[in-house]
Amino acid sequence: MSIHPTAVVHPDAVLADAVEIGPFCVIGPHVSIGCGARLMSHVVVDGWTRVGDGCRIFPFACLGTETQDLKYRGAKTSVEIGSGTTIREYVTINSGTAENEVTRIGSGCLLMAYAHVAHGSLVGDQVIMANCATLAGHVVVEDQAVVGGLAAVHQFVRIGRMCMIGGCSKIAQDCPPFMLVDGNPAEVRGPNTVGLQRRGVSAASQRAIKEAYRWIYRKSLGVSEALAGIEQSDLTGPEVDHLVQFVRASERGIIR
Repeated sequence: MSIHPTAVVHPDAVLADAVEIGPFCVIGPHVSIGCGARLMSHVVVDGWTRVGDGCRIFPFACLGTETQDLKYRGAKTSVEIGSGTTIREYVTINSGTAENEVTRIGSGCLLMAYAHVAHGSLVGDQVIMANCATLAGHVVVEDQAVVGGLAAVHQFVRIGRMCMIGGCSKIAQDCPPFMLVDGNPAEVRGPNTVGLQRRGVSAASQRAIKEAYRWIYRKSLGVSEALAGIEQSDLTGPEVDHLVQFVRASERGIIR
């Protein structure tokens, strides 16, 4: 363990083996930092916050601080960050609002400079948030999604698995899995072909996703009719099943 003499670490904080705390960091009393995590310098970690093993946190990031939600009345809330996640300069991750509410970042994520994750948001594994990407409260981002720079996501919106959101997009409704979303107002432009290829999705699954996209976006059908058409067709596979389930569960409606 290495703690720079200028760092302020509360004696009740729990630091695992091989943690590095750089100059001028401030660590609160209810913080837990996992094995091999590295805080570069000027990092603030406060509240009931758990940082996973092997995380890297760059200067001026601020994690676990009180929510900006005006409804907050002093409840005990928390932040959880999975292992191997990288948090770049000036990232802010706020704690929850309601009692025992958690703001969670998964494992293997990359949050680039100035990204913001608000109260109660749930971010999956291997998610990338580019510079200045912003999640309002209670947003859900599924695994392996990418949120482009300066994109703004409305509260309670869901971002589906392997979805790619273009920079500067305004996201006010759910973004279906495996899709490319861009614009202000945002539109679904088609399947996230490059992302699917990079993630090793099979050619057969990619064809099925493309056909499901046509049912939802190219046949002038209502959402319920499109989902029924997909289910009655010969489209199969876990990706299509997940897409259908995601769309059917949408409460805000999906971006069309």
